[in-house]
This record gives sequence, C-alpha cells and structure tokens, in this order.
Amino acid sequence: MNALNLSRDAAGTLLVTDAQNNTHCISMVVRAYPISAPNEGVSLLGADGHELAWIANLDALDKVPRNLINNELAQREFMPKINAIHAVSSYATPSTWTVTTNKGITELILTAEDHIRRTSQNSLLITDSQGISYLLTDVGELDKSSRKLLDRFL
Repeated sequence: MNALNLSRDAAGTLLVTDAQNNTHCISMVVRAYPISAPNEGVSLLGADGHELAWIANLDALDKVPRNLINNELAQREFMPKINAIHAVSSYATPSTWTVTTNKGITELILTAEDHIRRTSQNSLLITDSQGISYLLTDVGELDKSSRKLLDRFL
C-alpha cells in the first residue's frame, strides 16, 4: 500500500483502502513494541490475521488516520500503571495484591512469580490471574513500603 487511507463504516469498523481501491476490514491493530516504543511499528491486521498495513511510526501519520488508530489501540489495550502496592496476602503464590493504579485501587491475583517480568532495568510487567497486565514503569519511584513488598517477589 502506498497511501494509508483509513475510515470507519456505519457499524464503526475500521477500514483501510489500498492502492487498487480495494477496501478491507481491519480486525485488529497491534503494536510491535507496546512498552519500549509504543509509536513505532504498528500492524493493521485483517480478519484472516494477515497484515494489511505496516506503520513504521504513528507520529509520521496525518492527524485523522493517527487518531483512528489510537482510538482502536485504546479500545484494545488496557494496561493500568501501578503507583503503589498496599498489601500482599502471602509471599508465596498465589497471592492477592492490593494496589493503586492510574485507574484507581484494585486487587490482583498473582498466580506465579514468573508472571512478574522485567521490561527494562527499572520497569516491570505484572500479569494477574485474569490476564490483565499491569505496568510498573519505575520501581525506584515506588514508596519504601511498596518496594519492600515487591522485593519479596523479585
């Protein structure tokens, strides 16, 4: 595809029109590097799972297609950011954690210690029993009691 022509149909489905003027339904928008480089490498997938378009950098797009893609990503991605850890039910898994996120206070169930993964030197990705991923962007920014609770699992 030479040009990225995006639109929505009456049902709100995202559509892409290729250089041959063929319109394709986009079933999924996926970031290649959702944490380390969220605006670089975005794939638009068709219903069959094949890539319809590759976007090297979202910032290079015009405002309208960039907004359409960002809206799709916002609906698909839900990754609360942990700001504090208040309590942990047990230092063995499974354990219930009470945390404050950018979405509010919640509880998550950590089913295995390997569900805490480093994404960089200071950031972690914690996946709960329901498959929700929580991002801890900088362990060093946590308060002392939160770091103490977290250190038991690292």
